[in-house]
Amino acid sequence: MPDWKPATYASVSPYLVCANAPAIIAFLERVFDAQLLRRFDRPDGSLMHAELRIDDSVVMIGGGATDQQSQGPHIHVYVRDAQAVYDRALRHGAQSVQAPARKRDDDDFRGGFRDAAGTTWWVATQ
Repeated sequence: MPDWKPATYASVSPYLVCANAPAIIAFLERVFDAQLLRRFDRPDGSLMHAELRIDDSVVMIGGGATDQQSQGPHIHVYVRDAQAVYDRALRHGAQSVQAPARKRDDDDFRGGFRDAAGTTWWVATQ
């Protein structure tokens, strides 16, 4: 098993950035019987990040109170070395969204960049 991502996660996950993330979480729980795996809140109690399992897949959700929203899709990818992938993306024309960082001791080392087509890619190493 790789040690750079959670054992039960796929490498690639859709990442939804939602204005009303709690409503989307409730919707996924009711419609798809999704199970909440992790939730991280901001100091004001609003949702910052959540992960839900639907069958064999994980959907990641970011709360809307952020300047990291875009009109395009967001995709999360677990990689062996998030810093190297982030640096390589910038060298190949991607725009930085967030430099890789570990925000809390129990958090992944994660950064983001936007490609020329408008997709925001979040790369992380556990």
